[in-house]
Amino acid sequence: MPYLVHSPQEREEMLAAIGVESMDALLGDIPPSLRIHDLKLARGLSEFETMAAVRDLAAANRVFADRLTFRGGGIYKRFIPTAVAAVTGKPEFYTAYTPYQPEASQGTLQAIYEFQTLIAELTAMDVANASLYDGATAVAEASMMARVHTGRDEILVAGYVHPESIEVLHTFSEGRGMKVKRGDQPTNKTAAVVFQQPDFLGLLVDARGLTERAHAAGALAIACVDPISLAILAPPGEYGADIAVGEGQQLGLSASYGGPHVGFIACTKELVRRLPGRLIGSSHDAKGRRGFVLTLTAREQHIRREKATSNICTNHSLCALAAAVYMTYMGEAGMRQVAEVSFKRAHALADRLAALPGWELAFPERQFVNEFPIIVPKPKPLLRKLARKGILGGLEVGRWFRDLRGVLTFTCTEVNDPAAIDQLVEALSA
Repeated sequence: MPYLVHSPQEREEMLAAIGVESMDALLGDIPPSLRIHDLKLARGLSEFETMAAVRDLAAANRVFADRLTFRGGGIYKRFIPTAVAAVTGKPEFYTAYTPYQPEASQGTLQAIYEFQTLIAELTAMDVANASLYDGATAVAEASMMARVHTGRDEILVAGYVHPESIEVLHTFSEGRGMKVKRGDQPTNKTAAVVFQQPDFLGLLVDARGLTERAHAAGALAIACVDPISLAILAPPGEYGADIAVGEGQQLGLSASYGGPHVGFIACTKELVRRLPGRLIGSSHDAKGRRGFVLTLTAREQHIRREKATSNICTNHSLCALAAAVYMTYMGEAGMRQVAEVSFKRAHALADRLAALPGWELAFPERQFVNEFPIIVPKPKPLLRKLARKGILGGLEVGRWFRDLRGVLTFTCTEVNDPAAIDQLVEALSA
């Protein structure tokens, strides 16, 4: 979509309307080191010459091949079947806007309904909504559900939950009077225990035990889950979680520099009226023909306003459609194969990395699926050297957790073929 340039006068009018003196003041929350004031181009260039110069600048960017990307941390390189783009590329889907007369948009409603059904089946929960913005938003929305449902104001975060999810949770909690604490021992003040399976480091946690402890204290259990891992791990509904949330990027969406992606949220039938956003249902008309309807939107700000559980009013329909196409195309067997291949390659890589001089697994007694933490000598120079060889190495998790200084998490998915693993190990050995 072309960018529509505003005149200086129009910019001044917009800044005045929102009460900001300048563009620098508008961008005050962005660190100065990240701002680009101009592209040091020669003066007087034509549009053609300008575009050629910009292309030359863009060519300096380092693009890592999918098979040589071993970094995860919540966003992963996965193979995306061509069928996903073929369906999401249809104009009736990618140009559609929010249907204000929803029942007239049967195709859109059916697509969302299929997404909800697939997420409910994947998580073994009773019901799922039409999607959320991303996985971090889903964690915060689930926590607000727990606060309203229990009447308590404390959210307990157990273990290594994705730090960006916790940051979003803190932001939401400021306006809703919630207190976010770390720990795994809930009390009679706890509204919910939030845990991640596998956790941010890729390690498996005692999901059933955390759920039981939450219920014993009268709190809800919120499971943050990896959708691909659910092909081989117990789903949240099986161990009694009340709400399941997650990031759906791995279900047919590219990394896209961090978005747009899609969050999912599913819950038990008891909590269905606490769900944020939209919920699509199936019904029949007077002639007995099946149709799809916008069943629940009563939490949105245009109806309940300040009494709403959440003020979210939309969903990521196109991204949710991509996820639905991916899950339908891959099927149960296909998703299990993807998870198993990732599992085997990650464990093979872990064994080889742990054999390098000075390297050792950070938690050798813990199980993992396709991501694992490993202690590395001098991680920063190591990652720079790998980058120069065209390899995106592990994620330095010490930037978030002080107790994990010197620890990198490496990831393997189905795109990291054995030759790519050999290339990584050879580069590290050299």
